[in-house]
Amino acid sequence: MNINLIEIKSLAEAQYELEKIDCDPMGVHILKAKAIFKIIKIENIRSKAANVLKQTFLGKGGDVAVSRHSADLSEELTDALIFATSKQYGLALAQLKVQPWGLAKVASEIEQMLKDAAQLPMREYKWKDRNLTINREISLVMGILNITPDSFSDGGKYNDLELAIQRVKELQADGADIIDIGAESTRPYKGSEKISAEQELDRLLPVLEAVLPYCKVPVSIDTYKASVAEAALQCGAHIINDVWGLQCDTGMAGVVAKYDVPVVVMHNKNEMSYPEGIMNDINWFFKKSIDIGIENGIKRENIMIDPGIGFAKTVEQNLYIMSKLEQLQALGCPVLLGTSRKRFIGEVLDLPVNERVEGTIATAALGKTKGVQIHRVHDVKQVKRTLKMMDAMMRSRER
Repeated sequence: MNINLIEIKSLAEAQYELEKIDCDPMGVHILKAKAIFKIIKIENIRSKAANVLKQTFLGKGGDVAVSRHSADLSEELTDALIFATSKQYGLALAQLKVQPWGLAKVASEIEQMLKDAAQLPMREYKWKDRNLTINREISLVMGILNITPDSFSDGGKYNDLELAIQRVKELQADGADIIDIGAESTRPYKGSEKISAEQELDRLLPVLEAVLPYCKVPVSIDTYKASVAEAALQCGAHIINDVWGLQCDTGMAGVVAKYDVPVVVMHNKNEMSYPEGIMNDINWFFKKSIDIGIENGIKRENIMIDPGIGFAKTVEQNLYIMSKLEQLQALGCPVLLGTSRKRFIGEVLDLPVNERVEGTIATAALGKTKGVQIHRVHDVKQVKRTLKMMDAMMRSRER
């Protein structure tokens, strides 16, 4: 006799394990939905609605934890934690869709969240001379080309046109799937220089025009200014990477929609204050960014999200976000992670910028296990090799 503890994360894995023990086909069909257990938190739901929610899930074999004051309605609002299997969610949500007090909307949102969290999004972006596929098996690497004098890691190294061209060739040879060009330092700590759109374009356009003929992969432009984004797209860029998530320059969403290109929206703030919790703040920020994008004509499938590691966040907050990255899957957008050589790695390892490659690799590997599909890095070769190995191991589990 041998006893093992196993972890099942998907219906496919559940089916595999059931078939492996020669379970009856009808039993496989019935039991696989019982193997997936999910906990969902709802904040500030009306107490009378929470009571109905609890009774509904109890009736299906699940459970809901609520405030001790919700039963007698002594408090109008409560938070709720739902504990249920996939099968129990299916049964309970169907019943909740005909209930009052906003429960139908709650049920629809939970249903969509579970669907989005069940599998990573797939995207196929095509331009006239290249394409980009985001799938569930192969991790993508975005190579960084900074053409700024004050970037924290490589400021001033690639400002010369020939050096920029050489860097683009190196990044592609090392395995970069995207090249991200930034002409204004957006480093989150003190010392970066704010420049005008005109200054940014003076730096960016000559380099962009010079490197495009040597670039076979999509080119992303790291800017939060609409005029810079439009000029770059007119010049031939393919993706916009906005560190303020469409919430700084009101014209940015319109530009992205006009050119029908993918956009990375990153979480950012002016202060390190998160009274409702940092993951809640990130979630609300992204929902607002997505709403802004859609209202301005951006297709939802063109939106990618970046939790903004290092931006308005302490070392401990960055580490906490890394531990909770899987929560971002519920938004249904591809997740990009930018941790390369950042300060929180240096703080943990007590190392200078140029010695943080192992720390960067560790964050990329963890990110892969938590649903990250694109990794923005300086050290492309090392991270690409690491992710290729991670991809192979994780594909083995899924298959």
